[in-house]
Amino acid sequence: MAKRHPNLPTWQWRGYADNHRNSTNLVLHVIAVPLFIIAALLILDGLFALSFSSIAIGVIGLVAALGFQRHGHSLEGQAPEPFADRGDAIKRLLVEQFITFPRFVLSGKWWRAWKERHRH
Repeated sequence: MAKRHPNLPTWQWRGYADNHRNSTNLVLHVIAVPLFIIAALLILDGLFALSFSSIAIGVIGLVAALGFQRHGHSLEGQAPEPFADRGDAIKRLLVEQFITFPRFVLSGKWWRAWKERHRH
């Protein structure tokens, strides 16, 4: 049974900085999250415009973005909690891409983690 997080953004935010300390992971995320967002928008555009090329490019972008982030997380001293199932993975990934990581950057915590990266 999937682990339920009634307030997923709050739960994810609580431990987010602990899972994003490695300098390579920080750089990969600052590249991969915008790539994910653009790719998701390309897929939506492709679906509405019936454009196979937009959908295909979007899917390639999503796969690349998630691959970059997976590699980045493998470099961390503290790994994120494993996904309980496919539904949990989809929800957590979408919240991270569209809410948590942008919040991490805009709050200044990404920059703080970058400055402190040699201390960990």
